[in-house]
Amino acid sequence: METTGSWSLLLFSLLSCMLHLNPLLAFSLKSCTIAYPENANNMLVTCNDHYLTAIPDDIPKNATSLNLASNQIAKITMTDLRGLSKVRVVEVQYNLISHIDDGAFTDLTELKVLIMDENKLTQLTDDMFQGLSKLVTLSLYSNHISYISPVAFQSLVNIETVILGANQLHQITDIAPLLKIPTLHDLMMGYNKFTSFQSEDLPFNVSNLRLLHLSLNPLRRFSITKDVFPYLQSLDLCKCSSDIEWDVSNKTFLRSLTSLSFSGNYISFESYKAILQTADSLQKLHLFFMKEWVDKGLIDIACQIPSLRTLHVTNSRIGTLDDHLLSSCSQLTELTLSSNELSKMSEHSLGSVTQLRVLELDRNQLSKPPLVLQGLSKLETLNLESNFISELDCLDFKNLTRLTILDLNNNRISTLKGCVFQNLNDLQILNIGKNALFAFFNTFKVNLWKLESLNLRNNGHLKLMQGDFRNLSSLSFLDLESDVYHNVYDGAFEGLDNLQTLTLSLCRCEKEFFRGLPRLENLTLHLTYNWNQRTFQENDEPPFSYLPKLKKLVLKVYDSNHPNISPDLLRGLKSLEYLMTDRFFMKAINPDTFKYTPQLRSLQIINCDLSYLDPKLFWPIPNLQALDLSNNKLRSLDFLTPANLQVLSWLKITENELSIITDFVFQSLPALTYLDLTGNPLTCDCSNSGFNQWVLSNNWTQVVNGHQYTCAFPIREQGQKFLDFDVHACWVDANFLCFISSTFLVVLTLLVSFIYYFLRWHLTYAYYLFLAFLYDKRRRKEGTPHQYDAFVSYNVHDEAWVYRELLPVLEGQQGWRLCLHHRDFEPGKPIVDNITDAIYGSRKTICVISRHYLQSEWCSREIQMASFRLFDEQEDVLILLFLEDIPAQQLSPYFRMRSLVKRCTYLSWLKAGQHTGAFWMNIWRALETSEETHLTEQPSFISVTVPPQELSPGTF
Repeated sequence: METTGSWSLLLFSLLSCMLHLNPLLAFSLKSCTIAYPENANNMLVTCNDHYLTAIPDDIPKNATSLNLASNQIAKITMTDLRGLSKVRVVEVQYNLISHIDDGAFTDLTELKVLIMDENKLTQLTDDMFQGLSKLVTLSLYSNHISYISPVAFQSLVNIETVILGANQLHQITDIAPLLKIPTLHDLMMGYNKFTSFQSEDLPFNVSNLRLLHLSLNPLRRFSITKDVFPYLQSLDLCKCSSDIEWDVSNKTFLRSLTSLSFSGNYISFESYKAILQTADSLQKLHLFFMKEWVDKGLIDIACQIPSLRTLHVTNSRIGTLDDHLLSSCSQLTELTLSSNELSKMSEHSLGSVTQLRVLELDRNQLSKPPLVLQGLSKLETLNLESNFISELDCLDFKNLTRLTILDLNNNRISTLKGCVFQNLNDLQILNIGKNALFAFFNTFKVNLWKLESLNLRNNGHLKLMQGDFRNLSSLSFLDLESDVYHNVYDGAFEGLDNLQTLTLSLCRCEKEFFRGLPRLENLTLHLTYNWNQRTFQENDEPPFSYLPKLKKLVLKVYDSNHPNISPDLLRGLKSLEYLMTDRFFMKAINPDTFKYTPQLRSLQIINCDLSYLDPKLFWPIPNLQALDLSNNKLRSLDFLTPANLQVLSWLKITENELSIITDFVFQSLPALTYLDLTGNPLTCDCSNSGFNQWVLSNNWTQVVNGHQYTCAFPIREQGQKFLDFDVHACWVDANFLCFISSTFLVVLTLLVSFIYYFLRWHLTYAYYLFLAFLYDKRRRKEGTPHQYDAFVSYNVHDEAWVYRELLPVLEGQQGWRLCLHHRDFEPGKPIVDNITDAIYGSRKTICVISRHYLQSEWCSREIQMASFRLFDEQEDVLILLFLEDIPAQQLSPYFRMRSLVKRCTYLSWLKAGQHTGAFWMNIWRALETSEETHLTEQPSFISVTVPPQELSPGTF
């Protein structure tokens, strides 16, 4: 299994190189995660909350954002961030950093935001920020910085915002080099040790600073005696822990100051008064925890500034707003009185602020909308959130005809009369969430033609009748989520022709509920306790048939009902792109469930206790890009292999029961770049070796937190890291050895069969040639003389001719000594040795050839040895005597005979006819030829009586 998987993995790697969309966006990191990219040009790397003591060395070089927050990193070295030239944001807050090497940020040439809050830095050195020429925002909040080098910020030529709050800085001269940077606009210096802020201490003439925060400093003196801050717009002096000597010799020095923030009673009333009297351009004033000075008339002093338009007075325990507190503030357009324990407002308390456009009265103790609101005809935003309002009257908002935003969230309203909002013709946003409404009495049938957003979240058992929303033709957002279900009647949403987003809590879901919603794109259904499961079962009318443009559907269940969901549930949702189900599919999902949603891009099936999924389920949705199957009981991922998810790039299957994962599964997902399998009980043995190696080696799919996966099985490995278990032993296991052995045996069998069938004669010939070779070498070494003039090789069928014709002439008449096997072979000696001795013990070898001779095994061996001697000694030692006329095509199978006939002397008895004397004379001459005569010098006097064309070799 593992071996096959390895080959498959190699093949898949090659395929992925061709199909993968962007391999730079994904791979498994040891301690970090690459956020699923919405934009291919952004790679967000997060390493927070991993108990890291050093910056990881495997951060991708093309990362654009790096989050190292909430770890235990103690220092940043020269090499930690090397090569990260594309990073634009670095976050290392909540660590233990006490030291940064000079030049540690040199490679971060594109960095724009650097956040190092909540660390242990004590100083900013000369070259700490070297190379950060594009840095825009630097945050060093809550360190222990007490020293800043005069040249520490010289590289920050584009810096706009610096946060140095909650440190140990004492003197304004420490930050003087920073104030000189022309691009610096915002400087936060709160919660330090500054006791004075004086322009005399600044060695420059002009700063471009726009915002300065000095809150929570023990300031005793603030002095501007030269025009050093001509562009300063916002100044925060909240909670300064001592009284301030305010010295601004010329009001024009703060001519651009438009926003001031005060807090607490630490500064004397006279100092506040002095400050306000030098702020002639003030537009916004923020007063926090100012009960004593508000009662003393500080607001009245502030409202003497003609340019003041916005006043925020919060957390100042104003229980009653009388007629005098704001009497001087006629020019205000925005007033905030949040969190003030306000329970009563006099009828004329806002009589002078008739220009108000924004009024914030949230988090107070009002029991009803104040009567004074009726005089604010220009009001556009009214916030009454988190009060004790229980009833609304028809006259409460009578004159607020310009109101566009009304917030009544978190009150105690139980009924809404039909006349409450009848004059709010311009209302666009209405929030009545977290109240006690149970029904509408023609509330939304009057004049709310411009209403775009309506929040009715958490209002108990609402009864939604047909026509309740009929006149809200501009409504695009409606939130009806609740902990309990609403009673919805058929056609309740008729008239909402432009509604795009609907959130609703139901106990049942029927087709007629959604009649009249032709443009709805986002639907969230909370199926609350005791929901009627029958409405989703088979043979019922599909509930979403009236929603052809729906793109996003969320189905959340809050009880333990387990219905069998109809395969026609999604009929009509041809435009659906996103589906999220939570505790909905508690039983097996019908394979035809998604056949009506071909455009589905994202699918979540979570908290459903599913143990199996049919691969056919995904066939109708080939465009699926994201799949979340978290918190189920899946034991295998085999369903993904035939699922045809060719464009799936995001896969999350956390908190399931996967113990063995086959890497082959992911080979069927060529576009996968993000994989999260956290929280599965993985087995650390050879059954998971393929997946283990795939996680470590693949460079196209990011296995989220893969290096943190732990072993659940076997028991001895529990708690160990999954990627740390040794897989080398799995490479030579018994299965692998059996595979190799069986493969070798099969190949060997095929090879032997091939050799036997096609090359057996070649091998036999080679064997005898080898024996002859050994014999010849031995004979030459010993110098043994020839015993015979010729060895006669013949077949037993031709023995009569040899004794009747050959012997009488050659031995009787010519006197040659011949060697015959039946007469001269040594008894008991191996026949091969006898043949070898006879051939090499004779000067010549006479082969008496007939058809029987060619078919004889021993004759074949004799001629093979003789032919070897012929070519080895390069002498004419072989005489061929043909008793029969054998055509060349019959010699073709005997390749050695064919070759010899082509190159050597041969005689034909059949052609001799009546002229036998010439035949025997030619033999005598052949036997008389000396051994020194070479084959290349064949004797010319030997006549060949057989025409060459009859004995020429055929094709072999």
